[in-house]
Amino acid sequence: MNLETKLLHTAYAKPDAYGALSMPVYNSAAYEFDSAEQMEAAFTGKTSDHTYSRITNPTVQYFEDRIRKITGAASVTALNSGMAAICNTFITIAQAGSNIITSKHLFGNTYSLFVGTLAAFDVETRFCDLTDEKQVESLIDENTCAVYLEIITNPQLEVVDLEKLSKIAKRKSVPLVADTTVIPFCAFNAGKFGVDIEIVSSTKYISGGATSLGGLILDYGTFDWKLSKKLSALAEQQGTNAFTFKLRKEVHRNLGAYMTPQVAYMQTLGLETMELRYQKASTTCLELCSKLQELPQIVCVNHTGLKDNAFYEVAKRQFGDRPGAMFTFDLESREACFKFMNKLNMIKRATNLFDNKTLAIHPASTIFGTFTAQVREEMNVSDNTIRISVGLEDVNDLYADFVQALK
Repeated sequence: MNLETKLLHTAYAKPDAYGALSMPVYNSAAYEFDSAEQMEAAFTGKTSDHTYSRITNPTVQYFEDRIRKITGAASVTALNSGMAAICNTFITIAQAGSNIITSKHLFGNTYSLFVGTLAAFDVETRFCDLTDEKQVESLIDENTCAVYLEIITNPQLEVVDLEKLSKIAKRKSVPLVADTTVIPFCAFNAGKFGVDIEIVSSTKYISGGATSLGGLILDYGTFDWKLSKKLSALAEQQGTNAFTFKLRKEVHRNLGAYMTPQVAYMQTLGLETMELRYQKASTTCLELCSKLQELPQIVCVNHTGLKDNAFYEVAKRQFGDRPGAMFTFDLESREACFKFMNKLNMIKRATNLFDNKTLAIHPASTIFGTFTAQVREEMNVSDNTIRISVGLEDVNDLYADFVQALK
């Protein structure tokens, strides 16, 4: 079965009493047991029965099962935001004295998590150019807990060759952790490119048009956690399941960031139309970028699907002919960017990505607005850049809004 068929025909863990075609919302905090013995077995992990919805829930589990089936991941954990997924991942694998190898080309809150929150617990972040293989390899040592990246950085739109980076990570015995939010499962399989742990903000493509917040952690079961300083002892009993065991049995329970059943229901429905929406949005995005390149007011258009883009070849090899529905463009100044945004009629001035509506944002003054000018420069976040998330509107209507706003 292909991806769409697998999505639509993933069976429930238990038959529904009424034969419902859509998974019911189990809006319950607790679950009754027939006996004290059955209750003990569930709470001690001897059975997979649900005990409490902060830990597991039937509706959320079904959503996780669907993701696992279409991706081939060994396990999937659904949380209440993409940032929760990133945070839970690194609390699972990092400890005092650990270091993370990554780029400064990161989403603003991820950067803040690394240099602020985790640094306070003596977790070091070592920044480098992830496209420079020698530089990456030189920074990895016995305390490195992961190499982390975004598969297309936001908003710089840098693309790293994942196969090369994966070979380095494997050679140095560290897991490769990737945020793959900007390309959905229907266009990219992280496991095939050597990613060990995949992180996704399901708020984006999966939710079905910004209906809800959510995050996912996918463990492909490909890393030998005996090589991890933090998880090596656990791996003696759990093997390649050590990461998921630590995450599910301790970390996400203690942090309390599990996805709610209402969100899981909405995102399960969104998952069913994800590929159709992605086909439309990504096709429109590439066509719109080509049109905008002809407008004299625009200094440059940045999208990895354009043939003159520096990352065109590697993006095509990894993501196909339509690498995402996000692009950026530069105007001559910050003031020109604000004037353009204030004149938009149809395109919405809003944050988020991959809503059904097209969204525009000025990253330097918003997502990165609390960072110093020096840090923004180091992160390559320009005052002259506007980021566009393309929705499901007609390409000519979007182009017309650009034209009138640029006059």
